[in-house]
Order: sequence, then C-alpha cells, then structure tokens
Amino acid sequence: MAWADKYPTVRLVAYDEGWNARFAAYRSLLTTCLGPTWRIEHVGSTSVPGLIAKPVIDLALGMPADADVRSSGAALQGAGWSAPVPVGDHWTTVHPPHGVRAAVGHIFTAEQWPQAHVRLFAEWLRDHPIDRDRYAGLKRDLVAHGIWSSQYTEAKTEFVLETVNKARKARGLPPVAGPL
Repeated sequence: MAWADKYPTVRLVAYDEGWNARFAAYRSLLTTCLGPTWRIEHVGSTSVPGLIAKPVIDLALGMPADADVRSSGAALQGAGWSAPVPVGDHWTTVHPPHGVRAAVGHIFTAEQWPQAHVRLFAEWLRDHPIDRDRYAGLKRDLVAHGIWSSQYTEAKTEFVLETVNKARKARGLPPVAGPL
C-alpha cells in the first residue's frame, strides 16, 4: 500500500473537538493492553486547538523503564495495532495495522520521554499561536501545490526541526539536527 493510501482521502480538515474523545478512547485501549505504567499523550496536529490536520490521531507512548518495545508488540497487535517498527529516533505503531490509518503511536523509551520531539512540538504549537498559524499555512500551501505522501512529510521537516529546537531551547536543552 502506497503512503498516500494509508491516510484518509481528505488531506486536511479543520480542527475537530471530537479528536480529544478519539484520543481518550485510544488511551483507554492502550492502557488496558500495555498497562498503567505506560505514559500516553495526545500529540500531533489533532492535539492543537485551531490547527488544521490530517484526521489521524497521533499519540506519544512512553515506555516504563523496565519495558522493551519488542515485547510490547504482541500486546499492541492483540489490541488491533501493528507491530512496532523503528522510525527515526523512536518506534511507531499504527491502528488499524492494514488499510487507512486512524491513529499513529510514537513509542519512546523512558529516557527519551522528557525530550520526545512529538511532545515538544505539539506543546510548543499549543502555547504559540503564531507558530501554529505558520504551520497551518505551510500545510495548506503544500497540499495546494499537490505535495502529499512522503514529500509532504519531508517538506515540513525544516519547520518541525526549527520548532522543536525552539522548544528545546526554552527548556535549556541543546538543539538537535535530526532525524526526528
């Protein structure tokens, strides 16, 4: 299945208050299958009020110190998620595992959790409406120019990295160069 086919045909939609309820349902399911010691946060554009987004819920999943991502795969698959695969500096799982995605889980170790880029990025956009609106404009422009699939993700990389580094600086952390 091609990248573009893994996402809803509607590219970007207006912010939807219902995304919080969808996140809560996924959090409940994941807490049941992974256990209460996992940290689960709503991240991505659907977590930022007022931001246009792909209608896919992104979640940051923080493993407890004694967990192993590979051993969590069976629990995730049993709950209707894919086996985790490495992506950049973390692991990713998707729901459902086949067909059009409804949710993406970004899995971080306990050590990575405090600095997980998806968490820092979403938090920054929630707290900084000017950057939120700049990001919305970038996303609209890309889609208007027919840029989608992996090219869409790549075209946003510079903005995402710039924003993550603003968030890192605000926390007294050194900048990162990627990959994210």
